[in-house]
Amino acid sequence: MKVRIIFLLSSFFYTVVSSAQDTVFTQYFMVPQVLNPGFTGIMETTNIGLLHRTQWPELDLRIDSDFLYAYTWNEDLNSGFGVNFLSERESFTDYKFFEGSLSYAYRVALTDEWYFRPAIEVGFGYKSYGFQNLVLGDQINIGSGTINPGTIDPLVYNKNVNFFDVSAGMLINNEKGWFGLALKHINKPNISFEKEGNVPLDRFFTANVGYEFHIADYVDIISMPYETRLLATVNYMSQGSFDRVDLGTGLIFDKYFFGVGASTNPSKDTPGGDFLISVNLFGGLQFEKFKIGYSYDFNTTNIGRTGGVYELSFMYIFDTNKCYSCPNYY
Repeated sequence: MKVRIIFLLSSFFYTVVSSAQDTVFTQYFMVPQVLNPGFTGIMETTNIGLLHRTQWPELDLRIDSDFLYAYTWNEDLNSGFGVNFLSERESFTDYKFFEGSLSYAYRVALTDEWYFRPAIEVGFGYKSYGFQNLVLGDQINIGSGTINPGTIDPLVYNKNVNFFDVSAGMLINNEKGWFGLALKHINKPNISFEKEGNVPLDRFFTANVGYEFHIADYVDIISMPYETRLLATVNYMSQGSFDRVDLGTGLIFDKYFFGVGASTNPSKDTPGGDFLISVNLFGGLQFEKFKIGYSYDFNTTNIGRTGGVYELSFMYIFDTNKCYSCPNYY
């Protein structure tokens, strides 16, 4: 029985790393260019930020992810330029992933209020894997129920993988809302650890929509500041055989915001077949050029005690008065 459990764990981790799924951040609404390069430069100013995510801290399989970005805007070229860095670390196998990329978005005026923003992103990725923490097939002695300390599996000698990555996206937006589509890993880079292997990274498709409502236009808000707004977002994602829909809504006041969201699995392809994956609470502060956000995901599946997922975000906007009509959804 012990051998069987070790074998299953080994197979599980090998499958996860070989056909890795992209990290999905709960606070995608704070840093939307993590999903769609069409958001590059959307505030039409210079902006930098950091988004940190810790998943399942109470399990051995703890995953930490960071997304660091900087973008700027050139009015003469109607263009946004960005640089992005994504880093992931997994505690049990010492799996590490890093990708740096450059993004570009062009603004086309459709009307006086609506814009179309096609975009492209190119990057270079690197990942490594600590095979010393796994039990590979040739180490298992079924007859005696023991584990051999050594292995001749060729995977052990190919711990690092480098790859080139191409993504594209588009955005249609005005001052209050947006609709976007993006496709990542268009070239399906080979991420196999085997020297002669070929494991293409599945393309990641996302469709996202959001709209910001001025509350005073719909209800009497005597108990709220006049400028109170409500932002509603829907984000659909699909990669390989997996898909996911995130829903969220939040209130935005003068200096702070808070809201609630939900992550769902429409095809119910998780091990437990759960439709609702998590309920997500978030909030934050915004003052002058700074924005700070925090979110916590409450797991609703039968995985067990995972410690949930929490994220911290930080954003700094250099020229807040550069464009009065530019989008500033959160």
